[in-house]
Amino acid sequence: MTAHRKDDHVRLAHAQHTSEGEPPPPVGPPRPNQFDEVRFVHHALAGTDREKVSLATHFAGVDWPVPLYINAMTGGSPRTGEINRDLAVAARQTGLPIATGSMSPYLKDPDTASTFTPVRREHPDGFVLANLNAEATPEQARRAVGLLDADALQIHINTVQETVMPEGDRSFAHWAAGIERIAAAVDVPVVVKEVGFGLSGRTVRELASLGVRAADVAGSGGTDFARIENGRRDRPDYAYLEGWGLSTPAALLDARDCGLPLLASGGVRNPLDVARALALGARAVGASGPFLTTLLDGGVDALVRHITTWLDHLTSLMTLLGAHSPDALADCDVLLTGSLRAFRLDRGLTTTAEKGVTS
Repeated sequence: MTAHRKDDHVRLAHAQHTSEGEPPPPVGPPRPNQFDEVRFVHHALAGTDREKVSLATHFAGVDWPVPLYINAMTGGSPRTGEINRDLAVAARQTGLPIATGSMSPYLKDPDTASTFTPVRREHPDGFVLANLNAEATPEQARRAVGLLDADALQIHINTVQETVMPEGDRSFAHWAAGIERIAAAVDVPVVVKEVGFGLSGRTVRELASLGVRAADVAGSGGTDFARIENGRRDRPDYAYLEGWGLSTPAALLDARDCGLPLLASGGVRNPLDVARALALGARAVGASGPFLTTLLDGGVDALVRHITTWLDHLTSLMTLLGAHSPDALADCDVLLTGSLRAFRLDRGLTTTAEKGVTS
């Protein structure tokens, strides 16, 4: 049952990213989302020299060579094990950190370990994040980290997905206490992420109090798990929840200065979106849907070319903006427009010149 569900997730996620007939990224025009309402102010003499630009980033005691990572996707079935292997090969060849999909199948059935272990085997010297949900016990968290010799543990929180999932959880009140217990029990940094519905500032402040080291705001605009789970139901009873949540740019604005380093994922379509997220305060940016689509449509070599192109273009964007590091993008002048500007005003979020963001 679990293996079938994981294969369904891959199939339906791939369908979301190809259903409108766009060419494989980065060729086709991106589908609109709230990243389009974040615009850099062009200063014609702001540029720097490309050789002075470094993509290295640092947060929560972690050093990454690039501010881009392959975010959690899958695992638990033979097919998803092959996908994890190929993602890890691409990560090794491009130097990207990589997160596994939820390792809950392994905790239920140790025979599925082989669908996750290729991530470490194929990326032996890279940064690997194991992934669990907030239902896991501290002992299970240690098992997951140990299986992969993981450098960090990613805990996903997904109340919306669980609500729509036919066989999903219906009890969420104990999740915060569970996260706190896990954070105290493992010897690696704990990163908490949403699965595409966004983390608010209030949530990030609470996570900081639980011992979490970083938060991936993982907002809407990309793969929609409400839509995926609705597609698995006999009747699409929860269609009204599709599109629920905070977009990634909105979540970054809401959670800025809330006590944790922020990572960003969800709706990241191209290198410009990576730069936009970094300018809004993210320390690194993750992608899943675009990378999965390229892998399934073109194979590992196509994914390596895709990632390499993103890193090359991000370096070019930083060069023209005069940002010598990912952190320096947060000092660039950015304009917010449309519904994102309205969100900022409605939430009473401060506009300050030193943050480089204005409405």
